[in-house]
Amino acid sequence: MTDYAQYPSLTGRVALIIGGATGIGAALVEAFVGQGACVAFLDVDTTAGEALAAKLKDGDAAPVFVPCDIRDVDALQTAIAQVSDELGPIRVLLNNAARDDRHKLEDVTPESWDEGQSVNLRPHFFSTQAVRDAMREAGGGSIINMSSNSYLLGLEGYPGYVTAKAGIIGLTKSLARELGPERIRVNAVLPGWVMTDRQIKLWLTDEGERELMQQQALKQKIDPADVARLALFLAADDSALITGQSHVIDGGRV
Repeated sequence: MTDYAQYPSLTGRVALIIGGATGIGAALVEAFVGQGACVAFLDVDTTAGEALAAKLKDGDAAPVFVPCDIRDVDALQTAIAQVSDELGPIRVLLNNAARDDRHKLEDVTPESWDEGQSVNLRPHFFSTQAVRDAMREAGGGSIINMSSNSYLLGLEGYPGYVTAKAGIIGLTKSLARELGPERIRVNAVLPGWVMTDRQIKLWLTDEGERELMQQQALKQKIDPADVARLALFLAADDSALITGQSHVIDGGRV
């Protein structure tokens, strides 16, 4: 059994995960709870969100689940204010929400394009806007934006999603420069093909797995917990001088 790092600087620190009910988000919630952080998470999936909160209720620090449709910017920022009122100033923000729905170039409409960006890119900006003042006044913090190696690989089959994930890198670089004087760090995490329940159910095939293992330098499937451990480091004071960077975790596929 492997022993992983504990980060004393995360104990008692308020961490908010946007899109935390399932997949990588749920792993993030569990990881930060395990560090003794004061954790809140937002998600539109009320059933999964309540189940996760109940599962972790008896842990060291029970997480707070706030149902929210993050496509609604007013609702998103209201939910963030609710978390701040209940737990205190947010010092760690993890922008994790995403949907990698497959779509063909010829089938994309202005409406479907905007719908995709309303989940995959827009919340990253407006959640940052909502936490900035309190984070600055609290002495700074860490914002972690979940991108993807899909834009580095130029993967086909979901151009709107890949565009959003590339946009997150530009947003991260810009915000890191703007917020640096306020001691707010902004970094991006670029996971590869992570074996969440959704990926296994919808996309993983024997052929796809064989091809993935051929492409990765490390011949091991990536688990959501692997991504969460990288996020812990970027959230903790151990990474205090790291900002504006893109951190790829894909087993050496890129």
